[in-house]
Amino acid sequence: MESTDKKTKAVRIIIFSAVVIGIVILMRFVVAGSSTSGKYDSFAQCLVTKGATFYGAFWCPHCQAQERALDATREKLASEGLYKECSTPDGKGQTQTCIDKGVESYPTWIFADGSKKTSEQTLADLSAATGCQLPTGASSETSMTGGASSAAQ
Repeated sequence: MESTDKKTKAVRIIIFSAVVIGIVILMRFVVAGSSTSGKYDSFAQCLVTKGATFYGAFWCPHCQAQERALDATREKLASEGLYKECSTPDGKGQTQTCIDKGVESYPTWIFADGSKKTSEQTLADLSAATGCQLPTGASSETSMTGGASSAAQ
């Protein structure tokens, strides 16, 4: 009996170890996949360096299209300092930062000189406004709908 208990215990330890190792390997793939570079990362970083800020709302379809044009998530753009969320979590109001900046529609881009552009911007528009060089292989036009969403008041 004692021999069987030791074998069972050994099998459980092996299975547990295999599960832990599997989880560690899976997490490495997840972390590596979430931190991959986008094709416009250097362009986005240049926009930040040049003082451009993208103000938007999580619920705004035009903001989502702008994120796709930049090949990055809202969270990634925010972590780089390029994106500022204007909507309150319930989607019914606007943050004080955006009120203070005079953001009235989404997306709104505000540049270092204080100028503003509302609605979706092509990469070429952003390049012209900031002097940031378009990434190699980037089209001067980006498929965007061109509309703007009203800010929640």
